Amino acid sequence: QVQLVESGGGSVQAGGSLRLSCAGVSAYTSSSYCVGWFRQAPGKKREGVAAISTAHGDTYYADSVKARFTIALDNAKGILYLQMNSMKPEDTAMYYCAATGPPSPPGTGDANMGWPWADFAYWGQGTQVTVSS
Repeated sequence: QVQLVESGGGSVQAGGSLRLSCAGVSAYTSSSYCVGWFRQAPGKKREGVAAISTAHGDTYYADSVKARFTIALDNAKGILYLQMNSMKPEDTAMYYCAATGPPSPPGTGDANMGWPWADFAYWGQGTQVTVSS
């Protein structure tokens, strides 16, 4: 299984921007219908943030990040990006790159958010993002 490797995390003040990158997605773009980003804040469960269809480029966002975050997939380089603008302290979390898995066994993403968030099954190690007020 090819490893997903995130980078670009760090500390930023509220209102600032960061861009996360994830290498290794090229190993999943032919077998996974979506790749995306999740995050997990201390004491909270992991939640979906942004996803993109590998076949059509359709994008999906959590309501909390719409109009602030943008997901992009560079197929030539095999890198997934997450551009985060107008950041808020509540964006502080560990951010994970992920890819959807086969129909069985079930994915380990966010079942409460429904499709496609529940189907994610492959995960990177994460990169920390901290937003200060």
